Amino acid sequence: MTMPKITVLYGTETGNSELLAMDICKEGENLGLECENYGMEHIESDDFSSIENLLIVCSTWGDGEQPDNAIDLFDYVEELDAGELENMKFSVLALGDTAFDLFCEAGKEWDRVLEEKGATRIYDRVDCDVDYEDDAEEWIENVLATFS
Repeated sequence: MTMPKITVLYGTETGNSELLAMDICKEGENLGLECENYGMEHIESDDFSSIENLLIVCSTWGDGEQPDNAIDLFDYVEELDAGELENMKFSVLALGDTAFDLFCEAGKEWDRVLEEKGATRIYDRVDCDVDYEDDAEEWIENVLATFS
């Protein structure tokens, strides 16, 4: 049986999402999964629709906004037709700060738009506050278990 290929995309301003994306791939590879991670700015829009197993790690920036490296890809996905991502499975890890009204809004937006475009959620989104390590580790462990 071949293990599924997992693509981890991160949206970040300060680097926390990037570090978590690397951790996800390291853990995935330890489980025998094929895993690759990219900053959202490094994915061509044509390639996005062909991703079968997508994990999003995204920080919220400013007043509930997508981080700079996620804006173009998010805008592209919002313009897709309903059902266009029906072959995609996904889960979202959202990073934020409860001191802000729009806590984890960027991750919530990814979760919403992927479902609207037909992707199948394989594990519920987890919203992490500034002390994200324990919640993130639990999400990583649980979401990777869905592939093995």
